[in-house]
Amino acid sequence: MADVSEKQVGGAIENVDTLEKPTIIDTKVVLGDEAFNQAMIKEPPIPWNAVAFLLYGCCAVGFFCSTSNGFDSSMFGNLLNNDKFLAFFEVGSVGIKAGIVSSMSQIGSVVAIPFVGPALDTWGRKFGMFIGATVIIIGVIIQGTCVSTHSVNQFMGGRFFMGLGVQLVSSAGPCYVVEISHPAYRGTVTALYNVFWPVGAIVASGAASGVLNHAGSISWTLPIWLQMMFPGLVFIFVWLLPESPRWLYTNGKMEQAKAFLTKYHGNGNPESEWVKLQMWEYEAHLELDGADKRWWDYRALFRDGPSRYRLMANCLTSLFGQWAGNGVVSYFLAGVLETAGIKDATTRGHLFVAMNAVQIIFAATGSMFVDTIGRRPMLIWVNVGCAVCWIGVTAASGVQASTGSKVSSGVTVAMIYLFQSIYSFGWTPLQALYPVEVLSFEMRAKGMAFSGMFVTAGTLVNQFGFPVALDNIKWKTYAVFLVWCFIQAGIIYLLMPETKNRTLEELDDIFRAKNPVKASIAKRKLELDQNANVVGIVDLENERDRV
Repeated sequence: MADVSEKQVGGAIENVDTLEKPTIIDTKVVLGDEAFNQAMIKEPPIPWNAVAFLLYGCCAVGFFCSTSNGFDSSMFGNLLNNDKFLAFFEVGSVGIKAGIVSSMSQIGSVVAIPFVGPALDTWGRKFGMFIGATVIIIGVIIQGTCVSTHSVNQFMGGRFFMGLGVQLVSSAGPCYVVEISHPAYRGTVTALYNVFWPVGAIVASGAASGVLNHAGSISWTLPIWLQMMFPGLVFIFVWLLPESPRWLYTNGKMEQAKAFLTKYHGNGNPESEWVKLQMWEYEAHLELDGADKRWWDYRALFRDGPSRYRLMANCLTSLFGQWAGNGVVSYFLAGVLETAGIKDATTRGHLFVAMNAVQIIFAATGSMFVDTIGRRPMLIWVNVGCAVCWIGVTAASGVQASTGSKVSSGVTVAMIYLFQSIYSFGWTPLQALYPVEVLSFEMRAKGMAFSGMFVTAGTLVNQFGFPVALDNIKWKTYAVFLVWCFIQAGIIYLLMPETKNRTLEELDDIFRAKNPVKASIAKRKLELDQNANVVGIVDLENERDRV
């Protein structure tokens, strides 16, 4: 047992000299940091009062940042299902031309990467959301007016600007949400961020399906103009939001940071356990003159082993989320359904809307379980589940291609929906939560730019490789995802640590450990005195080893 002659003050441990060993009146076995768990015991958070709902409202503006990616993915899948759009641009729903048209936004995302860190670190998370939303609005205007100019190149340019804006807004949004959320329910709230990915998708697919049979260009330009809706809300409301307390603290605005914590995390009480815990941790862990103050300085990402481990966890999670297969289903669902024997465009349009509805339901449900199940188990098992689904898709598509059977066609569609349900439950919440959680504040903005780079790289491979493969080898393409999802599950099991039940700053101890995975899942027994202060810590793993 660790003999602790210390007392907890708001989660911060102060050394005290005492001759008398405190009386232990209770013990609790916990996973996570003792300071976090002590705050949970001494001051259970109140998630449903007026202040909490005000904070959720602030997070909701951040959630709108997530819609742009979902809208674009779904919109383009629907546009490739629209004969008038295909005729205007002279492309098919599969093949290299489809990949080129869809990938222009990803090229814009790559160009935006060097600007993400400087924008978020220099001017704040709010400014990052604002400038990203502004660039998206400009991109929509350029795309939407290409009909009157009859310029395909103009449409491509608009999609390039879309990619620039989406990269900025999708990096700033999760940074803002994770940094303002109460530590006790940071996981659930930040996981809900990515639920708005399918919200954007269902608006796009619903609009595209609704106007599919309208005459003229309105059948494909209306969804494009609607892409301005959520960025427009960010553009309007972002300046009503409080700034991230971590950004305020590291930019010399300590009193403003404490005022934020007091209002939103302490329910107006400056002596709240949560306020004292976080202010102590800010002082102990946040750099006032770190690399985030220098736009050109990326050394914090590679400074030492723990920093490189954090960046690896961030980038691999971002990449794996794209390569599980969801990206190709979103962008090229028309082609996927065609290989399943569903040729009617209207039927496919209705299936797009239904799939987005399934995504919202399962993603929201999965968000409620990220703290109960844990990030690490969810990441492992969602990949196993996706692999099993791809077995079904591959087998059913192969039978359909050989026999033209309607039964096998129905099974293919059912397996695609099952895949999307499993993916949405596990991957959708964690794609936003885990990459931003594993980064320290000094690394977060620039690290999210790297995350965006890996998302873009994964998406580009999907967009250039998948339509060509689907065109050439048809259903056999799905076998690649089958194998790869199992590989991803194995890599996550070996490398990805658990992050629940800790504040963002407390994760430093996990990544500094010799074995971060083992340290993150170790359980400890806390010994509590009559005031619920932690007076002793028993490492259960070491105790079992001694036995």
